[in-house]
This record gives sequence, structure tokens and C-alpha cells, in this order.
Amino acid sequence: MSESRVKTGRNQVCACGSGKKYKVCCGAPGVAATSTPTAAPTPIDALMDQADAERASRRPERAVALYERVLALQPTRLAAHNDLGNAYLELGDWPQAIACFKRAAEIDPNQALVLCNLARAYGQAGEALAGIEAAKRAIRLDASLGIAHQVLGELYLLQGEPEQAAASYRDAMARSQPNVPLLHALGDVLRGLGARPEALDLYTRALNLDPTQADSHWRVGATFFDLKQASQAIARYQQALHINPLHAQAHLSLGLAYRQQRRPTEAEASCRKALAIAPEYLEALSFLGELLADRGHFEEAETYFKQVIALNPAYAAGYASVATHRKMTATDGPWHEAVTGLLAQTLPLNNQISLEYALGKYHDDLQQHEEAFTHYRSANELSKRYGARYDREKLEQRVDWIIGHFDQALIQRQATQGSPSERPTFIIGMPRSGTSLAEQIVASHPSVFGAGELQFWNRAYAEYRQSQESGSVLPAIAARYLTELSELSADALRVVDKMPANFFYAGLIASVFPNARIIHMQRHPIDTCLSIYFQNFYGMGPYANDLDDLAHYYQQYRRLMAHWRHILPTDQLLDVPYEALTTDTEQWARRMLTLMGLPWDPACLEFEKTERVVITASKWQVRQKAHTHSVARWMKYASFVQPLMGLLSTAER
Repeated sequence: MSESRVKTGRNQVCACGSGKKYKVCCGAPGVAATSTPTAAPTPIDALMDQADAERASRRPERAVALYERVLALQPTRLAAHNDLGNAYLELGDWPQAIACFKRAAEIDPNQALVLCNLARAYGQAGEALAGIEAAKRAIRLDASLGIAHQVLGELYLLQGEPEQAAASYRDAMARSQPNVPLLHALGDVLRGLGARPEALDLYTRALNLDPTQADSHWRVGATFFDLKQASQAIARYQQALHINPLHAQAHLSLGLAYRQQRRPTEAEASCRKALAIAPEYLEALSFLGELLADRGHFEEAETYFKQVIALNPAYAAGYASVATHRKMTATDGPWHEAVTGLLAQTLPLNNQISLEYALGKYHDDLQQHEEAFTHYRSANELSKRYGARYDREKLEQRVDWIIGHFDQALIQRQATQGSPSERPTFIIGMPRSGTSLAEQIVASHPSVFGAGELQFWNRAYAEYRQSQESGSVLPAIAARYLTELSELSADALRVVDKMPANFFYAGLIASVFPNARIIHMQRHPIDTCLSIYFQNFYGMGPYANDLDDLAHYYQQYRRLMAHWRHILPTDQLLDVPYEALTTDTEQWARRMLTLMGLPWDPACLEFEKTERVVITASKWQVRQKAHTHSVARWMKYASFVQPLMGLLSTAER
């Protein structure tokens, strides 16, 4: 955002073309008015011009001395107080900047732009509420002033009110010409609120205004990444880096996308390029820790998380990562004290959420269940502020259509157009039902490659629907999927796709790959839902943040799985109880391998030793020996989970 400046003393109008006097317009450079002769400059005017030139040359410390000389000669010169405040802002001296803008506002209380600058200074000083009040005063003076609405949006965002911020940015858009910073600002808020298609449109408009802006390409890429379209994201990140090879954020984002594509070597290389540009780039250091944790090197990973905390004790993600990747103990008192201290401050919404989840895990690990649930509930309630809403009727209609469309006869008929390949194996179920554990066990077999959670079948299902459910698209879907599997592993006899939500697409999968095998993980319904509720699943879906919604979602999942169980062959779909897998691992591991057409291998019983990349939330759990610690966990929280009790059978109550 460009600064708002005020000038008095000479006959100038704003260069923006409005015809308004410079001191009451948008702050673009002043130009001489043609209707009135320009007065001869005074010595004070010359000092002002010299001070402005020093600031334009990025020498604010010299400008400060010159503005102070002006004010020594003319103490009530409003523009000098205002511009001195801007110089102090550039020097990072927020208290001095605030004092200057306050003095300017005392000289002329009707200067909306001065109040804008005051609001901006308050924001820089972390005093969002005072800034909001100053911005609102500016808007009351001049509601048409777009920059005032833009500043107000920034302050609402600082205050952790993204919906209010979005409304203010929209007001700014309605009152000023579209510009790249404003399009970016509104897009960033909407992206954070989950309105990704609208954010993508705003970033695209910014690109149309200026295609040479690397930041715009990066933002488009980041939105594609949010939309689970890693290939498109990578292309945009690469374009941003073509424009600006020193764009550290684009290097890091490219690494994140490579990680999503199961390309850990390239992910690490991109991350290290970001750090070569910015050695103390906290997000990149933290990402290096995550890459180590993906490989199971948790102690080494924690050194990076602690390094970012040492560099910035207010870096919330560092504390959250420490809690995520190991069991917390009573010796972590300093960690707990630091996190609670941070939460006592005004933080961005995403930081509040991640720290509340982290505190929930801390207290859960210490068997302090009431405190744990209090923090988990707070995290989920805060997550609702992103504005996403769970539509129960829409999900019911979707499940109704799937059940009504995919019957046994249709699948058998469409399977004639599918692929005979036996290479794909699918592990499906609710999130947190043991899908990562099942994958780790079978991926320990020398003939199996665990591909993780592939973002494929949601798009394939959309393509199938767009074709008006025509089986003619099945061969192309099969070919693309097999190509994707080959890119992940060229020689594995079986490749496992463990995306839990593929339970929606089991009928389509059976049509495309009639010889593929499907492992369905089942876990106690309340243990499953509670584990989802306790996990920071940003972007999973709004059902995860409300116990009543979780119960409804689980019921629809249960209804759909009953349908698949009824129509799919028993030699294609295997139900695996999580609880039984943890107590009799060998029996169920053998059954899974038999389903996949593979011989037994004892490495599957030492799955915790298997060297492979795991990027799901269960990366720590699957590196532990089989245990029953998570079985019947819900009973410790029975007094808090009444909305989930309807999921129990009479025998379980």
C-alpha cells in the first residue's frame, strides 16, 4: 500500500487525475495546478522538498532531521508533522510516528489522510483496536476514500477478524481503481477464509494488470496448491522464479508442492534454495524439520523447530510442530509456559488455532483430559471463524446419487471398459481410522510402494459426472492413473493409494480397475470422530470442527460403505478393524497381503523400521510399534462427546 501524504503551502493538485487538492486526495505526487499561478517557493518549502527527496532516496534518517528543521521554523505546518511521521514509520519507530500523526490531527482534525496514517502507525505498533478507531474516523470524514477502507481491512486482519477485513477490502475496491496490492490483499483474506475460486480470480486480475509481478504468479500457484492441483501450482511457482530467481517464498512453495507429489529430494533442494537467499527464513527452516520428520528423523527435526523458536519466540508453528512429532511430558513446562504466554497476546487466527490444538495435545499426553478438551474445543470453534459451512443436505444428496447410480449391474457393465491392471491397491475409510498404519504395514513388503494420499479420484469423479456418467471416459482415467503410479514407482508390483476419502469413489474405482483391491479401515466411531476433532486438519472440511456435524458425516460414510459392502465382491473389498490390527497385527497383515495377491513377508511385522516418506498427520504414530493406546480412548472424554453417542450400537453403550 502506498503511503498517504498531505501537503500544504503551494498550489498543487493530485496527479491521480481527480482534480482534488493534493492535501485531500490519495497521496500520489502533486503537480502544479494550471488554473492558479504557482507561488514562489520559500526557504521552508525548499527544506520540505529536500526532506521529501531524502525519503524518496530511502534515507529517512536524513529526512527526519530536515522535517524537524521545518517544524522548528513553522511548528504548525501540518504536512511536516505528517511526513515526519511517515519517515519514522520507515525507520520502524512506531511511537514517534504515532506522536507525529496525532500532532497533525490536532492541527487539522478534518484531514482523513492524516487519520489513515495514524491508523497505519497504530497497526505497525500492534495496537489494532486504536488503529481501527482512527480508520473509522477517517471514513466518517470521507467515506469515498478507498485507502481508508484498505487500512481498516489491514487492521481487522491484524485483530484476527478476517471476515471484517474482507468487507473493508471490498469497500476499498468499490471506491478506488483496482491495483495489484489491493487485489492481493483481498485475495489473501478470501483464500484464508476458504473462498479459493474467488481468490484465484482476484490474483488473475492482478496478473492481467501487471504480468511481470512474481508475487501474483506465486499467489496463483499457492491457490492451485490449496485446490490440490500441485502440477498447476508448480508451473506458476516456476514462472514466478523465472521473473525473480531470488523469490525465496516461491522456492519454498515449490518445495511444498514437490513434497505433495512425493518428490522429497526436489522438495529439500527447493527449500535449501530459499534458505540460501534468506538464511533465517523461519518457514523454510521449519519445513526442513518437517521433511526430516517425514522420513522418521524426529529428534533431528525438533532441532529445526527449536531453532526457529530461538530466532523468533513468537513463531507459533514452531511450538505446534514440537508437540505434533512426539509425546509431550511434564518436563515440557517451559514449552507450555511459552505457548500460554503467546495465546495471551493478539495473534493471527491461524496461529491461535495451531497453538490451541498444540495445547490440547500437550494436556492429552499428560492425561489431563478436561484441560485437553477445553483447548481442542477452542481450536475448533476458532476454526469456524474461517466461515466455511457444512451442508448436511448437500452431502446426503451426494450419497443418495452415488448409491442410486452405482449398482452392481452398472459396475459390471462399465468394468468391461476399464483396465485389467492389478497394480493399484486402495486403503479407504474415515480419516484417523488407521489408514496410515495399514499403509505402513503393507508398504513394508518389498513388492509394495506406499504412495500416500493421491489427489486423483476427486477429479476423476468430476470428469465422470461431466461426461454424463459415460463409461467412454474410463479408459482415459485408467491410463492417467497408471501413468501417475508409474511416475511414483516404476517397478513396484503393487502401489497403494491411501486417500481415506476415496470411500466416496469405490464404485468408480471398481469400474475403472475391476481387479484392484480395496482395504477398508474401520475404527470405533467415537474414537474416529474424536481423533478428527483433535487434529488440526486445515482444509479438510468444515464437518471436522463440530461434533454434531462429525456425527452426521460419519452416518453418511457408514451408509455409503454399507452399499459398497453389499455390491462389491468379497475378494475385492476387505474390512479391517483397527482395534484387531493393533492386537493381532500378523493375522490382519497376512489377510491384507492375501487380498493383494502377495506372499507373506516378515518385514511387515517390523513396519516401524521401514524407511519411507510419510507426510500424513500420522507420521509419528506409524513409526511406533503396534500398540492399543488409542483403543477406547473416547471413554476418557465420555462426558464431552454427547453429540457422538448416537453412533454407538446398543451393545456399545
